[in-house]
Amino acid sequence: QVRLVESGGGLVQAGDSLRLSCAASGLTFSQYAMGWFRQAPGKERELAAVVDHGGTRDYGDSAKGRFTISADNAKNTVFLQMNRLQPEDTAVYYCAARLRICLDYQCVKNPSLYNYWGQGTQVTVSS
Repeated sequence: QVRLVESGGGLVQAGDSLRLSCAASGLTFSQYAMGWFRQAPGKERELAAVVDHGGTRDYGDSAKGRFTISADNAKNTVFLQMNRLQPEDTAVYYCAARLRICLDYQCVKNPSLYNYWGQGTQVTVSS
């Protein structure tokens, strides 16, 4: 049984940092692209960052320059370091795993192509 368990969310002030973690089990970690998506109330789920097959990294527009994704393959864990957080970053953050190999960004950012999801962790940024 595949499980993705997120942790590290919370309530912070604008300008603060948070580090999210996602521990994966029940899958062969190296075979999957591991990503972070987020969903704010009333909005669609959007890509924050992904570590793709081969180790390449992609970021959503809102994350570029502030967020960094990394992975510890030995511990089957992926991290999202979020710096200079702003109120518009408030959302539920989901960890996701994708088996399919993507050749373009449209594929990478499509949540329907991800096979497994965590339960989500809430990040709230106050102004």
